[in-house]
Amino acid sequence: MKKIHILVATLVLGFATSCKEQLDVKNPNQPTVSSANTEQGVINLAQGGVYINGSREIQQSLYDGVPGYFWSGAMGVHELMGDIIGEEAANQFGNQIGAPDYVILDDGSKVLNPNAPNTQIALIRQVNVNSNQGANPLFHEWWYMYSLNSQMNKVLELADQVSFTGDAAAKKATIQAWAYWWKGFAYSHLGSIYYAGIINSASNGTNGNYVSKEKLIEEANTNLDKAAALLATTSTDYTALMGRLIPSFNQVGKGGVPTPDMWKRNISTLKARNLLVNTTTKAMTAAQWNQVLTLANNGITATDNVFTGRSNQSGDFLAPQTGTVAAKATGDPSGGATYKISERLIQDFKTGDQRLANNFTQRASPWIGESSRGHTFNTRWALVDGGKKTAGVYTYSDRAPGGTELYLAGSYEENELMKAEALINTGKIEDGLKSIDAVRKAQGAGIAAVAGTNLTLDQAKEELRRERRVALAFRSLSFYDARRWGVIEDVSKGGGRKGAVIIDKAGKLNTNSTLNYNFLDYWDVPDNELKYNAPAANSAPTTNPKQ
Repeated sequence: MKKIHILVATLVLGFATSCKEQLDVKNPNQPTVSSANTEQGVINLAQGGVYINGSREIQQSLYDGVPGYFWSGAMGVHELMGDIIGEEAANQFGNQIGAPDYVILDDGSKVLNPNAPNTQIALIRQVNVNSNQGANPLFHEWWYMYSLNSQMNKVLELADQVSFTGDAAAKKATIQAWAYWWKGFAYSHLGSIYYAGIINSASNGTNGNYVSKEKLIEEANTNLDKAAALLATTSTDYTALMGRLIPSFNQVGKGGVPTPDMWKRNISTLKARNLLVNTTTKAMTAAQWNQVLTLANNGITATDNVFTGRSNQSGDFLAPQTGTVAAKATGDPSGGATYKISERLIQDFKTGDQRLANNFTQRASPWIGESSRGHTFNTRWALVDGGKKTAGVYTYSDRAPGGTELYLAGSYEENELMKAEALINTGKIEDGLKSIDAVRKAQGAGIAAVAGTNLTLDQAKEELRRERRVALAFRSLSFYDARRWGVIEDVSKGGGRKGAVIIDKAGKLNTNSTLNYNFLDYWDVPDNELKYNAPAANSAPTTNPKQ
């Protein structure tokens, strides 16, 4: 299967619908929505709904090629706010959405964010208007995830109408599990970034019943549980159907067809994430840490297949040069890389870490961007395309077609680090450190083990913090971590980052700076939605009260 079978249906969003039934205009033989009630038709819809509608299908008037589609653009915003990358370009306010309110340099001077209105919260309130359309940075994740949800609703409706060949019951259950998994994925994203949203299971249309972010996460987990309940034992029909749902160019490395048990472990990992990243560390109870640990213990293992994405020459799903955050951060910052490598990411590598040596080069002199657009994107570092080929060491970016393995949901490393964090926070420090060591070994870090070195609780937590930033870089988890750890809070409330490395506008290296991010923890509902889909009576608030 060299091309994704692409099929679109009406979007759930109140402001955006599509009457175009046949997406792949290059192939007039693809079935339309109205004829998708065949086995091949529903498979095409189920595949295209994920890899096109949920990732790259958008009105061209709303698309901005600089940040890119979902996996490079919307997810790039997460990594900007998590300070994994920086951006000088103003497209979709990329140079501002991740800019701290101010920094205090080594000499004690306080440098304000030069971009009016100077704070991220004020920026969001200023730009979250329908007239900004695709320039609204809050809009894109909402669009893609509700588009994905809408397609999966149609798949579920059609699954009851299709006459499957072979083991019909197994095929129907597999198609339904696929739809519920991706609905769970969509609601997980929505509930983890927006203050409120809509729960919609209709195959067409929407509703104005906005619910809280907590209800969105509950809905995510409900759909994930439905998917798990449909997964039985592996059968020939199950494996063959999954091989048709997942594009063949994704079925390499860890992206092979998961067995039902592997898929259930993927579900457990995503549920663990939903709990962990949506609860501040200060608020986590012992019971919640134990719940995370239980889910992680039943989560992805080192040998499991997971849901991944790959590029191909024609960019059917991901374009090799631009399809991911890492791809758009690759190359010298002066040579056109959209995203710049954050000095704070490099700072989190431990001395001797082979992942740093294999993937990054240090410039002879710092790259300094336009100071009127910000200051924290200045950097001495460049991400190497394809790495330096050190045997056994993880590579962050490879822009050859099919080179980069993009984790679409969970991974072994994420699951193991959730396990580590839960263990450390429930008094099992040594066991948690062993999990950190396991991740470093898996990625070829080549640094000394920390288990058995008598670390204190605070020291163990610091190892965990650094490892999550390094091992999971470019996987769109950094903002969630900064939020739950309190880093995005105002310095006056115990937030910010101290002892930070920053290159000031004069090119001077500062190694003991303070960054005051003061970011909005959960975004307001995009005005692009509210303009055409006003909240019904008794809806949850759609604006985060944080000022």
